[in-house]
Amino acid sequence: MAGLIATGGIHHLRLTVTDVERSREFYTSLLGFEVAVESPPPGDPAAEALYPVLFGGVVMIRGNLLLGLRPVAPAGDRFDEDRVGLDHLSFNVSSRDELDEAVRLFDERGIPHGEIKTLEGFGIYVLPFRDPDNIQVELTAPMA
Repeated sequence: MAGLIATGGIHHLRLTVTDVERSREFYTSLLGFEVAVESPPPGDPAAEALYPVLFGGVVMIRGNLLLGLRPVAPAGDRFDEDRVGLDHLSFNVSSRDELDEAVRLFDERGIPHGEIKTLEGFGIYVLPFRDPDNIQVELTAPMA
């Protein structure tokens, strides 16, 4: 169709967080992201030049998705999906069994989560949970 921009998949997301170390641990140890690029430590000559790109944060990768963490939110700030901006973030898993395994892992690690919901109209199961800054994250699996 003329006049449309032909976009592909999502290239990257960047989340504003209060504590980059805490959020990095959450996304790497729980969701399997790996650190791709990290801000140089303060005092490193490259730190100032990279600040406008990384904001003192980190970029992680999992598959084709880059996920950046930008640690500029004030301490104590909490995400609210009812404000303008992001509502939630959802990652695919391959099966309902993986959602059941995620529930077991969340319970083992003391991570609060919702129940697995069936969204028949979309043909998916969804498991909601929250990251350390209260950003709602979901795992989504196709119905068999």
